[in-house]
Amino acid sequence: MLRLFVALPIPAALAERLALLGGGIPGARWVAPETMHITLRFIGEVAEADAEDIGHALSRVTARGFDVEIAGVDTFGQGRKARAIYARVALTPELEILQGRVEAAVAVAGQPRETRKFVPHVTLARLNNANSERLQYFIEGNSLLRVPPFRAEEFVLYDSRTGNGGPVYEPLAEYSLAD
Repeated sequence: MLRLFVALPIPAALAERLALLGGGIPGARWVAPETMHITLRFIGEVAEADAEDIGHALSRVTARGFDVEIAGVDTFGQGRKARAIYARVALTPELEILQGRVEAAVAVAGQPRETRKFVPHVTLARLNNANSERLQYFIEGNSLLRVPPFRAEEFVLYDSRTGNGGPVYEPLAEYSLAD
């Protein structure tokens, strides 16, 4: 079995910059910069034959390259119930089109459709009973975060494996976005 997701990789320099935000919140497990990405579709566990079908369907997705903007931070959940801290990614028409086409390709490959609303983001930390006050200070202190846009030129099908130091993401296939 493989545990798959489709994502936009982010440039290493940007991931390093976002990783520098980490710290100061008890109960936060900060994400390693080499694992930062923008998930287009989490697929979950599938058999290898299904993974091949998904990869083939994704190879037929066409979309143009586009600029990605990251601005501000937020949480999934609030206060003590917050599950993650993330950097917000602007939902541009180009990103929305690509995500919709990826979703359609995964469905054509026989996987159930995603029922949750697409919220583009880069996960910065996963939270477990984090200190609400420190979390609030972090969100307020980074609300004006702005980084220069980067160009999305490809999307990637990843296999997620559990490693000793956290998750390891192995690219299985890369798909170019036209210019």
